[in-house]
Amino acid sequence: MAYDEDLANRIRELMADEPGVTEMRMFGGLAFLLGGHMSVAASGRGGLMVRVEPEETEALLGEPGAQRFEMRGRAMDGWLRVDAERVGTRAELEPWVRRGVAYARSLPPKG
Repeated sequence: MAYDEDLANRIRELMADEPGVTEMRMFGGLAFLLGGHMSVAASGRGGLMVRVEPEETEALLGEPGAQRFEMRGRAMDGWLRVDAERVGTRAELEPWVRRGVAYARSLPPKG
């Protein structure tokens, strides 16, 4: 499955005022990076990938449509997948994008 270009455009719009955003194809989707760190991505498997504080992972799993991201069968703290149906509006998408941006900004730039 290709990533949702409409979702990518909506993310791009929400991040328009963020300095230093770069886009990169990752995980079969389109990731939005800040300082070289992924913040959010339009996932190639549908929906949104979000990078969050690893310690907040458990609590955020209680949010509608949020699941722990798995890579090669291994669940990863600090990475969530949010169902496409739960990011269909700006009001649903924006808090996730803000969360991903805040976490990426908290990390030292890759250099």
